[in-house]
Amino acid sequence: MPSSFSWDEPEGLAARGTLIVLAGRGEHGGVYERFGRRLAFDAYRVRALGDPSADPSVLDEAAKLLADESLPGPKVLVGSDSGARYAVRLAAEQDAGVDALILTGLPTAPWTSGSWEIELQARTACPTHRARLAHDPDFRRGALDETPDLPDPSLDLVRVPVLALHGTDDTVSPVEKALTAYAGHPHVRTVTFDGGRHDVLNDASHRTAAATVVLFLERLRLSPDLPTIAEGLA
Repeated sequence: MPSSFSWDEPEGLAARGTLIVLAGRGEHGGVYERFGRRLAFDAYRVRALGDPSADPSVLDEAAKLLADESLPGPKVLVGSDSGARYAVRLAAEQDAGVDALILTGLPTAPWTSGSWEIELQARTACPTHRARLAHDPDFRRGALDETPDLPDPSLDLVRVPVLALHGTDDTVSPVEKALTAYAGHPHVRTVTFDGGRHDVLNDASHRTAAATVVLFLERLRLSPDLPTIAEGLA
């Protein structure tokens, strides 16, 4: 299995930025293929890496991508589950290179499923993604039951814009606790998905999640202050 997965902008279009995805517990970069292809269609380059809590070398790979001048900016770290914690740490430690963060399913406490069926239900309501996980030999079942020593989400040390996405029906990381972790940080914008589960980017509302990410990226391209592009959106 490759250590990273790549999706590039269509031929003839100028790349609009680079997203570096840090996967969550049990995942590998390939499970973000649908997200990567969709963002690439909008001319963003996507590089999806593995789970840093299982393979610390992922952080070195992410740092190299951030320093790679051949990849266009803005450069945005995307972290899901445990990857969200590590994305915050990287952004806090990097003096330059990270222009924004996108955090999804930020873990806030230990969780135990007790069975693969319960874990799969907690991860996503999307039947397509459920089927992918169920038949993926490189996906590690039961990983959400593990409690690795994750870095603290030190958002007070982050100086770049942050988009935080969370499902209201996330039983792995209850939304109330996640919103508490984000509270008091003016550079964080939170978006909740009604009925959404833990794997926000691969949930039933994955199209809405991707559209939310694109709007955030387009605003970021204009200015780190995220000027409004569209008014009156419901």
